[in-house]
Amino acid sequence: MSAPLLDVAGPAAPPRANGELVFTAPWEGRAFGLAVALAEAGVFTWDGFRDRLVARIAAPYYGCWLAACEDALVAAGRLDGDDVSTRAAGLAARPAGHDHNHDHAGHGHGHVR
Repeated sequence: MSAPLLDVAGPAAPPRANGELVFTAPWEGRAFGLAVALAEAGVFTWDGFRDRLVARIAAPYYGCWLAACEDALVAAGRLDGDDVSTRAAGLAARPAGHDHNHDHAGHGHGHVR
């Protein structure tokens, strides 16, 4: 399957500087990568994701990527709304810096509870 074609202009275009994608926090890059990987895996279509992203555009930009990704997963039947809420609450309850413990950099725990 080919990589999704990113918009370079319009409401779904990711922020760029000098032609490069811009992420102001690590979670933004992860949100971006998650949506791209799920579309490449065929979990949902890129066009369907982009339509949901445009419907949710607001600041912060990558927060919209996460919300649109959740919408696409629900629409694809991979999660229901309660799953999204439960997982989001679990992630929000994790201690600050959970994903950024430099003592264990690269340990790849990547689990979601």
